[in-house]
Amino acid sequence: MARAPVQDGRDPYRHLYLPFIRVEQFHGKARSILPRDVYGYFSSGATDEKSLKENQEAFGRLLLRWRCLRGVANVDLSTTVQGTSVSSPICVAPTAMQRTAHPDGEVAMGKSCAYSNTLMTLSTWATSSIEEVSDKAGGTSPRWFQLYVLKDRRITQRLVERAEKSGYKAIVLTIDLPRTGIRYADKRSGFKLPSHLVLANFLGLEEFATENDKRFATLSDFADSLFDISISWENLDWLKSITKLPIIAKGVMNAEDANEALRRGVSGIWVSNHGARQLDSTAATIEVLPEVVHAVNDRVEVYVDGGVRNGGDVLKALALGARAVFVGRPALWGLACNGEAGVSQVLELLNKELELSMALCGCPSVLDVPESIVVPAARYRSTL
Repeated sequence: MARAPVQDGRDPYRHLYLPFIRVEQFHGKARSILPRDVYGYFSSGATDEKSLKENQEAFGRLLLRWRCLRGVANVDLSTTVQGTSVSSPICVAPTAMQRTAHPDGEVAMGKSCAYSNTLMTLSTWATSSIEEVSDKAGGTSPRWFQLYVLKDRRITQRLVERAEKSGYKAIVLTIDLPRTGIRYADKRSGFKLPSHLVLANFLGLEEFATENDKRFATLSDFADSLFDISISWENLDWLKSITKLPIIAKGVMNAEDANEALRRGVSGIWVSNHGARQLDSTAATIEVLPEVVHAVNDRVEVYVDGGVRNGGDVLKALALGARAVFVGRPALWGLACNGEAGVSQVLELLNKELELSMALCGCPSVLDVPESIVVPAARYRSTL
């Protein structure tokens, strides 16, 4: 896997790696070390968490078809996203308030992504600012900024302008969160941003000074007070009018919304159910992906997140038409366990698994992964 150059040619994280061989081991350790309310915030899904389980289990209902003698002496993971080169299609999704997981938070996440030469997406609800991540993370790998449309359009516009000025390569508009879903773990714990941390992108803005005010029972209540519940497709037109950056629509889960987003001129479609944290009993993202890819019909790139836990999952998503696959919780567990080194190790494990899976399926390049290597498990079980 191609990586950003290191001055002495050695992996600066290698001596810090944990003795883990699977991504799930990072999850187990993170569960044991994070405060209960913080772990609950990051790990939980909406209501009964059926879709949270489905996001992962749906990958198990897809099988990879082993292909032989395909000339895989060299397996190339490199690709492009929105025209920018990255070392791998495995990219990092936005997750909020990363300094609750590790003191270095989003800066550490950004440094690891820069070292691995892959894409990081910074959350609106970050505990490190747009500028801080840009200045401290370094590297030439791309960064995107995830955006919520707030009631105060002036604040929303300022966020976009700051991201553009700081060198972010795209605006990822989250379209699936006019209001936050019901998350029982947060209701039980009353999760709030700890008093020693801030939502760094809003420092100095009086409108955001009340996050820990008693009138907000949870962070969800605070968010609901700020989000614009009236958001509609017309807001995409407004967003396009204030930025030259490509706009990615994140939260698309059907062909109808994909087509509407394309009609509004987006540059990419991101299949996501918000980590199954919004509406329960929705389909798994990997199951929705083919419908969206078919609707898009190569007009723009399609991305997906949700439930990815190993390199084989990534390969399945690529075969079904994803240009890039975004991981949220796995990168966050790596961060919680071991900061920069933890994120780097998680990305390395996933990429090694992806490379091997590609070799065994006869795929020498991520740019040419045929849909035929993925089949429903039921196809084989029905013949037994």
